[in-house]
Amino acid sequence: MLRSLMISQAARRTLVSSPKWTFSACSCSALASSSPASWWTTAGVGGCSGSGGERERVGAWRLCRAMFATLGAVDSGGLKRKMAKTVGTHNGTFHCDEALGCFMIRLTDKFADAEIVRTRDQKVLETLDAVLDVGGVYDPENDRYDHHQRGFDEKFGHGFVTKLSSAGLVYKHFGQEIVAKELGLNQDHPDVQRVFLAVYKSFMEAIDGIDNGINLYDTDKPPRYANDTHLSARVGRLNPDWMDEQTSEAEDEAFRKAMSLTGGEFLESVRYYAKSWLPARSIVADCLADRKEADSSGEIMVLKQFCPWKGHLAELEEELKIDPKIKYVLYEDERSKGWRVQAVSVGPGSFESRLPLPAVWRGLRDDELSRESGIDGGVFVHMSGFIGGCKTFEGALALAKKALTMRVQPM
Repeated sequence: MLRSLMISQAARRTLVSSPKWTFSACSCSALASSSPASWWTTAGVGGCSGSGGERERVGAWRLCRAMFATLGAVDSGGLKRKMAKTVGTHNGTFHCDEALGCFMIRLTDKFADAEIVRTRDQKVLETLDAVLDVGGVYDPENDRYDHHQRGFDEKFGHGFVTKLSSAGLVYKHFGQEIVAKELGLNQDHPDVQRVFLAVYKSFMEAIDGIDNGINLYDTDKPPRYANDTHLSARVGRLNPDWMDEQTSEAEDEAFRKAMSLTGGEFLESVRYYAKSWLPARSIVADCLADRKEADSSGEIMVLKQFCPWKGHLAELEEELKIDPKIKYVLYEDERSKGWRVQAVSVGPGSFESRLPLPAVWRGLRDDELSRESGIDGGVFVHMSGFIGGCKTFEGALALAKKALTMRVQPM
């Protein structure tokens, strides 16, 4: 699956331009699985012949293997080309983006289980079917996905403004195919597009931003604490330590671990959105459509089945141009079997509510709350007014309706 190529300029010149070394196609299948010693031992039989230093011979063997990595076995009909693909990325220190990019591209039909070739040798890279994070070219038609070259400023689109890394480029061009496979749907299904965008927003964009050195937010102040637990940092720690033996074999083994780590977290993200996020969105969409069954104002929504709802509600309100917006969401508390009235926040992650529960109820509990509100079965109202509870659905709905009538300034 993975190999590193570190080929000297002298070795490449020896193989490519010098008359000392020649090779014929009939020995290619043997080259793919042999060692330098065994290859050169038998090279004179229709294979390669010549003279030269050991370093040049080994380097030439490596390059020849790279050039013929996609050639299959020879049958009686002559040379057959095997359709197995090769994907290149750079050797040396690796990062999260190319590790994840290599993992993702091997999930596609075009590059299923492709061999990963790690090298910076341009001549070798030119022979490969796809190249990620090296080579200085972004050309999706020819499967070149580097982002380091001058002038590169490719974005994901769909309103995102972060410059892409090699992982983001692979996801942009192949992500819908990968998501569709995980969901078991056609690529043109609306849910595929929803998960495709959600995974980029919550998972991929941070990898792009970190690899391109883009701060999470604008500030001239130092961070209050270090955050070295994100995926990119964890991948960085998989590189061989400076005290370890620096070999291509050790690098390759560490890169395999990086591919496994990043790929596992990527698939977890996709599967979360497929198995948890999408069903919750569907529930919230249905409840939002039925909101006027609870109250004619349309400002109270009842969750018929509890699920994560805050992000979905905000997105659906924006998408469907809901006006007026929902002020309170009612749902059953599975532990107490009572009902909750939660004030909707002004925005994702905000602690400020669109319409907090009335100040005169805040901090009250049980009978005291029932007396003040005039509604039986009161349980509590939080000191901030963001949530309250009642023993029954009818009581919770009555609290929400009365709170609407007591508003001072709607938001």
